[in-house]
Amino acid sequence: MRILLVEDDQMIGEAIRTSLRQLEYVVDWVRDGGLADSVLQTEHFDLVLLDLGLPGKDGIEVVRSLRLRKVSIPVIIITARDGLEDRIKGLDAGADDYVIKPFAIEELAARLRSALRRSSGQTEPAIQIGDVLINPATHEVKRHDVTVPLSAREYAMIEALLLRPGAILSRAQLEERMYGWGEEVESNTVEVYIHSVRRKLGTSFIQNVRGVGYFIPKPTSTTTSTPTT
Repeated sequence: MRILLVEDDQMIGEAIRTSLRQLEYVVDWVRDGGLADSVLQTEHFDLVLLDLGLPGKDGIEVVRSLRLRKVSIPVIIITARDGLEDRIKGLDAGADDYVIKPFAIEELAARLRSALRRSSGQTEPAIQIGDVLINPATHEVKRHDVTVPLSAREYAMIEALLLRPGAILSRAQLEERMYGWGEEVESNTVEVYIHSVRRKLGTSFIQNVRGVGYFIPKPTSTTTSTPTT
């Protein structure tokens, strides 16, 4: 899953990016609202973490610009502005959530998962696809009730496909969601991960349309149960 972090404070930005990368998110970081607006017009992200007091363009303007372009990507505002008027203004501009600094990274991660569930039309935290159960909160994947170890890249690919189950993503689109700026991508990377995931979770878990791309079938059911350890 690829996140755009828009934060002009060096220390806060570094801390958030490091923490989210440890949670296996792909995080790209910009410090200018105008640059963020430009990047969001040319590149794909699954979610935006957005400060309000930014150089170049205020965070509220960035949100409004997104919504005027009919872009429905989830936006979570992260700011020290805790006044009621500021919160109302941010939400009315089109933000999905509002987190006041300082915050615990665990709370931010939970809000990320919640916003992403809503954007993909999922209401339950765990997803069942055939004989595979996926818990996005813990990144635990089970097949036939047995935990299946996945690498960070393997899980990132699965997560990208799960955000729009049934929708076909090309190799280039998957690469864009699995890798951040400056990360090297080899020519056959996606195919290698596809092969590995199919070996672990079954050949029908990730399906492909020849010459077009790959998709995960829509969930057979969802469940609120927590996978056993």
